[in-house]
Amino acid sequence: MASTLEALERWVSEVAALTRPAKIHWCDGSEAEYRALVQQMLADGTLIELNQRTHPGCYLHRSHPSDVARVEHLTLVCHPDREDTGPNNHWMDPAEAHAKMDALFDGCMEGRTMYVIPYCMGPIDSPLSRCGVEITDSPYVVANMRIMTRMGRAAQERIEREGKFVKGLHSTGELDPERRFIMHFPAERTIKSYGSGYGGNALLGKKCHALRIASNQARDEGWLAEHMLIVGIENPAGETHYIAAAFPSACGKTNLAMLIPPEGYRQDGWRVWTVGDDICWMRPGADGRLYAINPEAGFFGVAPGTSDSSNPNALKTIARDTIFTNVAVTADNQPWWEGLSGTPVTDWQGRPYNPANGPAAHPNSRFTVSAKQCPTWSPMSEDAQGVPISAIVFGGRRPSLLPLVMEARDWAHGVLMGAAMGSETTAAAAGAVGVLRRDPMAMKPFAGYHYGDYFAHWLSFDRPGAKLPKIFHVNWFRKGKDGKFLWPGYGENLRVLEWMIARVERKVRGAVTPVGTLPAAGELRLDGLAVDPATLDELLAVDHAAWRAELAAIGDYLGGFSPRLPAALRAEQQRVADALEAAPRKMATA
Repeated sequence: MASTLEALERWVSEVAALTRPAKIHWCDGSEAEYRALVQQMLADGTLIELNQRTHPGCYLHRSHPSDVARVEHLTLVCHPDREDTGPNNHWMDPAEAHAKMDALFDGCMEGRTMYVIPYCMGPIDSPLSRCGVEITDSPYVVANMRIMTRMGRAAQERIEREGKFVKGLHSTGELDPERRFIMHFPAERTIKSYGSGYGGNALLGKKCHALRIASNQARDEGWLAEHMLIVGIENPAGETHYIAAAFPSACGKTNLAMLIPPEGYRQDGWRVWTVGDDICWMRPGADGRLYAINPEAGFFGVAPGTSDSSNPNALKTIARDTIFTNVAVTADNQPWWEGLSGTPVTDWQGRPYNPANGPAAHPNSRFTVSAKQCPTWSPMSEDAQGVPISAIVFGGRRPSLLPLVMEARDWAHGVLMGAAMGSETTAAAAGAVGVLRRDPMAMKPFAGYHYGDYFAHWLSFDRPGAKLPKIFHVNWFRKGKDGKFLWPGYGENLRVLEWMIARVERKVRGAVTPVGTLPAAGELRLDGLAVDPATLDELLAVDHAAWRAELAAIGDYLGGFSPRLPAALRAEQQRVADALEAAPRKMATA
């Protein structure tokens, strides 16, 4: 299925001349092609068949033990001008980077098949979507790209109509950690990845294209490419508000995307719709509102911790037609990870399970599955114009200081909230406990250019005629003096989303504080919830002295992006600091 687009044909020929594959296969995205790839991988051991009675269409892949996660220190963004890359990225001169990568790619596909994967990030007919072509020698990558993107003939036809695409070249190489790099060339809309078969490094449509390259496309074209879930909240009247939310890792992002309402809410007729769990592309519509698509077609989720208690919808989603990576297996060949019932007999490396070797499933073990299998999947995920965003939510894991929920005063204040967000480390992470790691907009590993310019791009959306979403910050993880969480979380988080929607609809007044508008007395629905008034007061407390220290720390952190830090953001940080100095202790109504 060679291309009618001369630029694509020429590039494929150039890559073939460099990598020297035994044969070239143009992927059409068909079911027959997928089945043939699966059979090939079962035959050579790349995939292992799981229990087809309990998990029909499910397979296990075990990656090399040195190749189990993204490698941020080997992930580079190669702008021609180093300053454009910013302190938030690693840089290499583009000419040097191309030479280094081409030397690695030289002859690397000898004896292998070179797969050409045309794909579309987003619905095929959406003006918000963008296309790419990944060339790889990994059938595992092809199978995963078919699940994660709109891949094959329809995508190639769109590429040939538009005449432009992001180029992605990948090879697993020798899986040598010393010969592993993921290079991005934003000015050329090109990605080169070598030496890894792990999803975030090898599925180039995902983080590489949909965030690092797309963030540059978005800046140039006037939209936003963000590390956000998209969830629809339908009230008993049948009205749906769509919310985009950004969280660092270990903050319940997928759980919120697939949230199950509390029993009382379900009885009243509330419903939750999953549009996306990881990436959100937003663009201003003709009416001034922001409209969003999920550019992905599947979920590449972390398996450990996914259970009936934490996320039953995710568990139902992955019960069939799923590729599992680096999970353990039970005696009857079912996939297993920490958080599930049952007992593993084989760990993620294929060894007999021995607790002395560590967890049975790798902590970053994954599942790849079509989003359409999710019980709460929204048909609006395929809407070409996207869904209108009513609210943007930022959040982090903070045991103190940050209240359960607060609303930004305006867009600039909301951008400051996003720029300042972060999480404190827990015992589950290596290093010191309780250290605050800031991760603006949860984009620290993914913003493909200087954070100062990125903040300026966010601020630029506040223009005449814009009807921007309200911005909120949440903290599900505030703790009491006993060290226990004050808020139950999970499905109960819908109570907080309900208050946000009421603020969007101007149905509640809120309580103004120097750091944002919080729920006023009686505005948070707490019926059926074991949260007493004293606990609620603690969840919503604003410690002025601690916040003054926080604003000073935010100022120091943002100063690291000077001289490109927008003056408007620095001014907003100072405005909040001044408001804290001047504020009376009692909250006012909005």
